[in-house]
Amino acid sequence: MNDCAIGVFDSGLGGLTCVKELNRLVPNENIIYFGDTARVPYGTRSRETILEYAEQDINFIKKHNAKLIIAACGTVSSVLDADKKTAGNIPFTGVLLPAAQAACKLTKNGRIGVIGTPATINSGAYVKAIKNIRPDVSVTGNACPLFVPLVEYGFTDRNEPITKLAVEKYLAPIKAAGVDVLILGCTHYPIIRDAIADYMGNTVALISPSSEAAKYALSLLTEKNMLSERSGTGRNIYYTSDSVELFEENAHAFLGNTINGEVHKVGIDELIS
Repeated sequence: MNDCAIGVFDSGLGGLTCVKELNRLVPNENIIYFGDTARVPYGTRSRETILEYAEQDINFIKKHNAKLIIAACGTVSSVLDADKKTAGNIPFTGVLLPAAQAACKLTKNGRIGVIGTPATINSGAYVKAIKNIRPDVSVTGNACPLFVPLVEYGFTDRNEPITKLAVEKYLAPIKAAGVDVLILGCTHYPIIRDAIADYMGNTVALISPSSEAAKYALSLLTEKNMLSERSGTGRNIYYTSDSVELFEENAHAFLGNTINGEVHKVGIDELIS
């Protein structure tokens, strides 16, 4: 079991930020990644559809004998039970709870901001999770529906006019609330971290749920004595439900370098069978 892979899935490429952090924290672990790029984004879909897609994604990862599953998707994490600990008999975590815990620990003035997809914000899951940890904290949230397509289409430079305009529009109420911590509640958002930081200022700490989920995964595997004893570097295998070529072309923005593993296409019919 210890040498089985860590499974990571997302609606698109954003979850690769979690893979990047895992590669840094546990370089000897094998990782299976599934990006449902044919059906991205999840964040504008109904709760029922998101749950259906999430179940299919989890079942796909389970077929690859994963020892731990990470839903590296803010939308899925907010729609599933935030306290969910297993997927069948496999340890499971989303990105929501680790990010909420980090935010509650960091805030000094008791004001936390959350940005995410419409589904994430409308679920109220972040507010619930934060209030369960720190009832005294105030939470200001706002949906940012344009951020995912901006990232997916490469509009990620901090000086890109379209991105700057979207950041100013969506983050104005967050900034006005005087938060000192902001959760980037979608795994795509750290890619435009610079533009967000420029607008929010250096007094606001930005939390990447992907990074926090990777740290949580390390803690969980350590606690359960499930870390690989492999001496060499682990292997990454990527699966996408759309074009392999597009996946490889765009993955570098999330991984910080060229893609470091094989990429395979999975048909939607394979997910629903």
